[in-house]
Amino acid sequence: MPTATQNTLLAWAVLNILTKKRYEFLVETYGSLDDAWSVLDQNLLKKLGCREDTILKTMNEIEELDLNQHQAFLEKNDIRFLTIEDEEYPQTLREIADSPVFLFAKGNIDLLREPSIAIVGTRNISAYGKRVVEMLVPAFVRAGLVTVSGLAIGIDAAVAKETMDVGGKTIAVLGHGLGAIYPKANERLAKEITETDGLLLSEYPLHIRPDKFTFPARNRIIAGISIGTVVAEAAAQSGSLITASFALEDGKDVFAVPGSVFDPNMEGTHHLIQKSGAKLVTSAEDILLELGVVMPDADQKSTYRAQTPDEELLLKHLTTMPQTVDDLTEKSGMAVSSINTTLTLMELKGGAKNVGRGQWVRL
Repeated sequence: MPTATQNTLLAWAVLNILTKKRYEFLVETYGSLDDAWSVLDQNLLKKLGCREDTILKTMNEIEELDLNQHQAFLEKNDIRFLTIEDEEYPQTLREIADSPVFLFAKGNIDLLREPSIAIVGTRNISAYGKRVVEMLVPAFVRAGLVTVSGLAIGIDAAVAKETMDVGGKTIAVLGHGLGAIYPKANERLAKEITETDGLLLSEYPLHIRPDKFTFPARNRIIAGISIGTVVAEAAAQSGSLITASFALEDGKDVFAVPGSVFDPNMEGTHHLIQKSGAKLVTSAEDILLELGVVMPDADQKSTYRAQTPDEELLLKHLTTMPQTVDDLTEKSGMAVSSINTTLTLMELKGGAKNVGRGQWVRL
């Protein structure tokens, strides 16, 4: 498949009209987004299924499009622009039903290759919800997981803060463009995330503000990049239930922490357990065991450091999630024989562990 030029890709991203289905239609029909751009007019927008008001708005935006301004902002603010055509695009998102065609990322983009877990819940966080976050996050960090949330007030903000407080890495998926942070009260928190090697992620171009559609849409990304989703505290109409729904549709585990039957903040959580197949959990260990994450001993701190290029390469791909040699071969590009030899040496040095069934984890 021909690869489109970066300018054309950014132009399509700025218009903010391409779903995965529309993207696939354009590539299949015209060969590339470059060729589709060259014939972009009202008729093509109609073929894409755009409404009349969207067509008029888009045609006006095309006339006023200033890619240099967008590119300058990206460069000045160290924001990476990724497309579904890029190698760095996370494989986890390729596997969901409605993959975002474009991503804007500020911070440590390598976190998208790490095993991560979503913790979501109400904006109206209670003392109980805060205690749940403080119980779960340290154990997840110690198990080598990246936490994922949405940077809203409440549970989202608590997850990000707790993760950073215990020395972990966190990803915040935004329901708006990276041109400004919403809510404004979380501007400092967003800055702290990137300053502590975390990541801000959005599918929206810089100028897009949040609305009633963007937040539910971003929830599919939260669920998509995570190996599981934990609902810590959620009322009956909580947006976190949408995240849980996306995770279940993706065939991923959803966990819910129970609470008082008299607390309206727990109605959504209890509904997930009762009706949606979410697993009731009362500790981080319940979740890690279900996910198959190998939890290091509390007093075990690995002092292992890679001593050869092969060890260094494998260390980039080993996680606390068990992986087979075939998995590591696909990710690292190394020969099977080299991987087997290197893993054996790493195990002797305390850097890796065979957990059975030919699966390996890092220590």
